Amino acid sequence: MKYNQLGRTGLFVSEICLGAMTFGGNAEAGFWTAIGALRQDEVDGIVGRALASGVNFIDTADVYSFGGSETLVGQSLKNLGVARKDVVIATKVFGEMGPGANDRGASRGHIMDSVQGSLERLQTDHIDLYQIHGNDPVTPIEETLRALDDLTRQGLVRYFGVSNWQAWRIAKALGLSEARGYGRFETVQAYYSIAGRDLERELVPMMVEEKVGLMVWSPLAGGLLSGKYGPGADTPQGSRRIAFDFPPVDVERGWACVAEMRKIGDAHGVSVARVALAWLLAKPHVTSVIIGAKTIEQLDDNLAATALTLTPEEVARLDKISELPPEYPGWMIDRQGGARIPKPFAPAKA
Repeated sequence: MKYNQLGRTGLFVSEICLGAMTFGGNAEAGFWTAIGALRQDEVDGIVGRALASGVNFIDTADVYSFGGSETLVGQSLKNLGVARKDVVIATKVFGEMGPGANDRGASRGHIMDSVQGSLERLQTDHIDLYQIHGNDPVTPIEETLRALDDLTRQGLVRYFGVSNWQAWRIAKALGLSEARGYGRFETVQAYYSIAGRDLERELVPMMVEEKVGLMVWSPLAGGLLSGKYGPGADTPQGSRRIAFDFPPVDVERGWACVAEMRKIGDAHGVSVARVALAWLLAKPHVTSVIIGAKTIEQLDDNLAATALTLTPEEVARLDKISELPPEYPGWMIDRQGGARIPKPFAPAKA
């Protein structure tokens, strides 16, 4: 297991992060039951195995099973006797947590109310990484940043991040933080997979430039890249992708990726899922890849991706089969900017 610097901070997190979205989907949790409904003993087994494998990073959210996931994570760490300093806990705020008009969003009120609930459910006195889970078109960015900054000054939160925002909006937030002396977004949690590389257009260049860490959610495109679907596979009954067809994927491009990954996986004697994760782990702009598991066997296979090193030729094959189609202004920037790439300068002769 490798450990990467979290954004510009001095905190290091494992390249694999254990996602807790499969924890707790009870009968009252609605569609969360389609994602997972693991109970405490099952959660303890998965958390224990992940920590024993070197994972020190766990990601959840208050909205996952309406608090059930956070409750199970907190109790699991207590059951397993995990020292608080030995685990980095990330959670999120934004989603609807009640019937009231203010039980959602990124307002100061909802953030301040929600952090207390998350701390209680997680049975901890601080959250290592507190993330805004979505884009709030109503609340001013300054209000959100001020609330998060206050939480860090109070010691309730150590770092904060954002998820599912546009690149321009994150860049604006970073500028506001610098101008006003607030803490800043240190991470972006975003969808990224070999079948969904859209964030490479705007988000990745911004994050590299600003030294913001990237946490990847749904690295297997909601199971589409697990190897259970597509060319050479029969879709299993009761699978998550049938019940919850998300995230959206260009299926034809996805199947082409699966077919190529299957060839590479066969050459290494590993699963398609492991190849998909290894491709992400090879990207220098990726800080940590979030994996969710319903079984120990699934967890072990995903964790084993850290031991799979793809050759440069294999990475190139996968990059080629999954490359994004040209899109403006990218194709014009490439056309016009080539002459400005640094090279030895030779002054004109007199």
